[in-house]
Amino acid sequence: MDLPGPIHDFFLVVLGSGLILGGLGVVFFTNPIFSAFSLGLVLVCISLFYILANSHFVASAQLLIYVGAINVLILFAVMFMNGSEYDKDFYLWTVGDGATSLVCISLFVSLITTILNTSWYGIIWTTRSNQIIEQGLINNSQQIGIHLSTDFFLPFELISIILLVALIGAIAAARQ
Repeated sequence: MDLPGPIHDFFLVVLGSGLILGGLGVVFFTNPIFSAFSLGLVLVCISLFYILANSHFVASAQLLIYVGAINVLILFAVMFMNGSEYDKDFYLWTVGDGATSLVCISLFVSLITTILNTSWYGIIWTTRSNQIIEQGLINNSQQIGIHLSTDFFLPFELISIILLVALIGAIAAARQ
């Protein structure tokens, strides 16, 4: 979306604050329904970021897949869970939560280290995809399909496995 500089910056600040507030809501709400709705806010803000970056296809895929399917699936799984354990007025910190926090912090640090030490230009643009794109006039959707089937095949499959594990976890939680 081609907006003038101050308006674009205003939308970036509004969406960024919505993203931060939604993320904090996901983490700090003790009611899982409110957490799921906060996750929906985060996913919608990410989709609007894609619209600001002129990636309309990715924005629509974000809305359809993550907001329309994954977040609804999470809401259904949360609604099927036993709600009596979430009605407590306070949250008890246990040893398991401390160990989980330690694992999450170490994963976060390792991901940040990997992101900062990776040359992303060499990974994203390879010669094979550049040759395919230079051969003819193709649109953005076809470029995304080419990248998903050549350069990003392994990450695409890993994401599908992660979504499958999340689906199985939601079903296992709903069965109780």
